[in-house]
Amino acid sequence: MRHIILLLFLALYGYSYGQDCTYTFTGKLIDFHDGTTLSSATIYIKEQDKYMTSDFDGNFKIENLCRGKLTLTISHIACETKTVSYIINSNTTETIALEHHIEELNEVSVTGNIITKETKTAQENLLKVETLKRYSALSLGDALKEVSGVSSINTGNAIVKPMINGLHSSRLLILNNNVRQQDQEWGIEHAPNIDINSADNISVIKGSGALAFGGDAVGGVIIINPKRVILKDTLFGKTIAGGQTNGRGFSLSSSLNKNYANGWFINGQATLKQNGDFESPDYILSNTGSKSKGITLRGGKKTFEKGFELYYSFFDTEIGILRASHIGNIEDLVTAINSDEPSVINNFTYDIDPPKQDVKHHLLKASYYQRFKNFGKLSLQYDYQNNHRFEFDIRVGDDRDKAALDLVLQTHTVMADIILDAKPNYRLKFGALGRYQNNFANPETGVRRLIPDYDKFDFGIYVLNEWPLSSKTVLDAGLRYDFNRIDAKKFYRTSRWEERGYDEDFEDFVIDDLGTQLLTNPVFDYHNFSASAGIKHDLNEKSYVLANYSLSSRPPNPSELFSDGLHHSAARIELGDLRLTKEVANRIAASYSYEGSKFNVLLEGFYNRINDFMFLEPFGVEQTIRGAFPVWNYVQRDAELYGLDLSASYTILDSVDITNKTAYTVGNEIKSGIDLIDIPAFNTRNTITYRNDKWHQFSFALSNEWVFEQNNFPNNNFETTLASSGETVLVDISTPPPAYNLFHLYSDITFDTSENTTLNVALSVNNIFDIEYRAYLNRLRYFADDLGRNIMLQLQFNY
Repeated sequence: MRHIILLLFLALYGYSYGQDCTYTFTGKLIDFHDGTTLSSATIYIKEQDKYMTSDFDGNFKIENLCRGKLTLTISHIACETKTVSYIINSNTTETIALEHHIEELNEVSVTGNIITKETKTAQENLLKVETLKRYSALSLGDALKEVSGVSSINTGNAIVKPMINGLHSSRLLILNNNVRQQDQEWGIEHAPNIDINSADNISVIKGSGALAFGGDAVGGVIIINPKRVILKDTLFGKTIAGGQTNGRGFSLSSSLNKNYANGWFINGQATLKQNGDFESPDYILSNTGSKSKGITLRGGKKTFEKGFELYYSFFDTEIGILRASHIGNIEDLVTAINSDEPSVINNFTYDIDPPKQDVKHHLLKASYYQRFKNFGKLSLQYDYQNNHRFEFDIRVGDDRDKAALDLVLQTHTVMADIILDAKPNYRLKFGALGRYQNNFANPETGVRRLIPDYDKFDFGIYVLNEWPLSSKTVLDAGLRYDFNRIDAKKFYRTSRWEERGYDEDFEDFVIDDLGTQLLTNPVFDYHNFSASAGIKHDLNEKSYVLANYSLSSRPPNPSELFSDGLHHSAARIELGDLRLTKEVANRIAASYSYEGSKFNVLLEGFYNRINDFMFLEPFGVEQTIRGAFPVWNYVQRDAELYGLDLSASYTILDSVDITNKTAYTVGNEIKSGIDLIDIPAFNTRNTITYRNDKWHQFSFALSNEWVFEQNNFPNNNFETTLASSGETVLVDISTPPPAYNLFHLYSDITFDTSENTTLNVALSVNNIFDIEYRAYLNRLRYFADDLGRNIMLQLQFNY
């Protein structure tokens, strides 16, 4: 027995000796950027299940460690929590770097929104997730109208293009998860192919504020961000289901997000929407239904030091165009303008017939970044987009089901960016971009191709710098150069080629003479310089002022160069011009912001002078086999736009507040003083809101939207002779409709369905009093009234 006890004693002694818990780990905590020490950090030692803190110099010491693994979880104010592991087999000394930037911490609010602007002096407005959820069943363009100074130009109720301070289409740059959207945005009747449910927040920057992505943002930048990656083991999601009375439609969207503490993440989101024919207060708007579906997948790993992301999105939409807007000639247009009702009113249906659009958009992105100690951050990105657009006209015979327009646009982009921010109070960003784009116009449509085949090559480099002049004042500036080449193949009718004088100016473009047609190969190179500069000064803790200047340079897009066809909803032939040159915008802006405990105000002013501004101008009338149509040419004039945007709110009681959003924009040609077309009228929106957080976060808001009549517009009216009667009549396509005043309601309440789940129930009523009106910026205003009352019920289940 004594021998057994002795053996056990020797074994225990040997085990204890083998463990050798006499090692020491000495650590030092520093800022990853500049190497400064981090004091009073909390260090959790997993193997010993105890805590300690770093001293004034960022040092800490852990004693009596055993041989094996050591796991430390380190947290510090203004830092992201970091977990590190080491293998201990001797005394060890390590320097551990953490992120420590107060300004980066301020980028994250309690709702998880991210400040996305590239420069601190840009005029930026942020739409938060609480606002975006109201528009789950609607479009990106509808949601953006929540921002003062942002309106939309519509083709009916389903095709909604955002407009910032009177500018839209190619003059706006849309970034979807750091990818510049390429979906033939030049067309007024081409809505952005983006599912708003994939966005966690949207930033609207007025003027050029994203030189890293392009210098042609004459009007502004819209930045769409997905949900932020959280370095924590989490699994959460939401499902939104909604229905509406106008259009008798439904929408369903669901998302699921999985994050890990080590930085890995994966999430997915899907949406399905359908509406039948919409209705004005007095009649059905036949063939205005819509269907859309979308899916977004995103995954990767993100830590402070490095990370990568793979992203894919698919968006498919089918949109009916008001049947009464398909007109055969000018006489039909005259009849439509003089009629109180559309020429076609059918029974309600979910069917979508020609005229209609069918668009599919794929986006694939791969990105990688890494931070280097005492240097900064390197980012690399590749993205691919495929946009396939079908537009169906009303056709007969064998071509009944054949698209009149079939375009495939493919875009490849590579980007590299470097941020140097290792030194305190210093930040320099520079990078380069390369892009190749191919457009294929399918000749099998049997219709003259509106936009030709082309290859487009883009290359850009930029640099941005930021200088804190003091604790209250910051100055920033940027410079960018872009080279653009467009290489097209286009057939011209010989008569059109000679009529426009191209036979003299562009004789070398002709590569084949087919008698009645010419095959041409236009090649254009553009060199563009852009710049931005601004200053922001904090007057005190509640208010600031800022001023900025931006220089933007935009080459003509394919529509402006090559258009040669009929737009039925506008009842006009549109012609591009090969002689167009780039337009150059000089924009100055200033803002004042005050945020108090009860009163908030943001006042923004701007002046934008655009040299060689490109727009459509009436030219004459052309007789076709379909009848007579007005001809509109793309032309260039020097122009100016200026205006004021106001956003204000005041808390009357603890539970009641009022808000106001007002915008005023003026645009005209400089030399002649003629007003620009499609400039939004003065508009103001007032809302009174009641909230009671104690009663399941209940809220009730009543809004009044007042849009004045636009009195500043160009006179593009013309006279024509009606073939049926021989009568000469004035075709009034210019006079804007009267002002209108609408009331809207929104209310929601949230219930806790379990410890980790909630149910939000929202009710909204648009155009409460079912008012008849027509909007100046709706291209279908010649043919029908706008939407009547719409009651929407939405359920959002958070889990």
